[in-house]
Amino acid sequence: MPHSVRAVVARAKGQPVTIETIEVPDPGPGEVLVAVKACGVCHTDLHYREGAINDEFPFLLGHEAAGIVEEVGPDVTEVAVGDFVVLNWRAVCGQCRSCRRGRPWYCFATHNASQKMTLDGQELSPALGIGAFAEKTLVAAGQATKVDSAAPAEVAGLIGCGVMAGLGAAMNTGDVGRGDSVAVFGCGGVGDAAIAGARLAGAHTIVAVDLDDRKLEMAREFGATHTVNSSNEDPVEAIRAVTGGNGVDVAIDAVGLPVTYQQAFNARDLAGTVVLVGVPNPEATLELQMIEVFGRGGTLKSSWYGDCLPSRDFPMLIDLYLQGRLDLDRFVSETIALDEVEEAFHKMERGEVLRSVVVL
Repeated sequence: MPHSVRAVVARAKGQPVTIETIEVPDPGPGEVLVAVKACGVCHTDLHYREGAINDEFPFLLGHEAAGIVEEVGPDVTEVAVGDFVVLNWRAVCGQCRSCRRGRPWYCFATHNASQKMTLDGQELSPALGIGAFAEKTLVAAGQATKVDSAAPAEVAGLIGCGVMAGLGAAMNTGDVGRGDSVAVFGCGGVGDAAIAGARLAGAHTIVAVDLDDRKLEMAREFGATHTVNSSNEDPVEAIRAVTGGNGVDVAIDAVGLPVTYQQAFNARDLAGTVVLVGVPNPEATLELQMIEVFGRGGTLKSSWYGDCLPSRDFPMLIDLYLQGRLDLDRFVSETIALDEVEEAFHKMERGEVLRSVVVL
């Protein structure tokens, strides 16, 4: 029997979201039904509402979530009823050329639930294949990663997107190591997670760059050793000044604008690494002098979801949280109800919150 649940739906481009009663099917082969306990409000959900991802309205928003497995379909072995899980949008296939080469974090054929959730008989497009601003959601079994239930849902769910993207940009993609110097451009949720990841990895110098002094103060709480307000001073020169004139070993762009990428490129040391984790506008273009690309050497990388492997990384990060080594609580600015998502979007646009988290 389908489940009738309350959910946040974006019906049309740029229109306020609404609370609707949707239908969620029982899980089929390879699918699980998850009772959502908490879901973070991420910029990606706002991008969906604004039509910046695609125009496949109506969207069922929400993807940064944790919950309890309520039902499992045939052939599901990864999780069982009652498991506490964090949802992910990289359910690796195990069969594509990347998986076969032992690089599943680059999986080219990640999958979602086959069945569709519906609103008045119309198929919904779940954000990132999840759709978790809902009392229950249907996902592929590989999208549900079991973690220690001792972690509160409102912090565990953040591992499912922004925190993992930032931590992974530093620890996985950037391969930050002991004694390294790091610069992070953009100190929202992803940027602060990159700072926290660099600190965990043993970076000696961590420079946070932003336009907002409030965000820079928060960045220090996550582990930044230096801050630069780029509206007042040249961040490249400021970064060189605190690194002996050399630049950083790893520069992470958590904004995704041509100007911030160019700053990250110029702020790294010779043979340093640039990591792009901020999602750029599809129409944005970048100009770099080829002699600089050649002369500086090093590596230019993009970080897809922090190059994470959920089955490996999610339990590890939850364990670090429970050990007191990763402060996930600091990411939660407020907890809200399902019908407060629209206002949470506005708070996010105004820079008033790091993360609003829906608790069900």
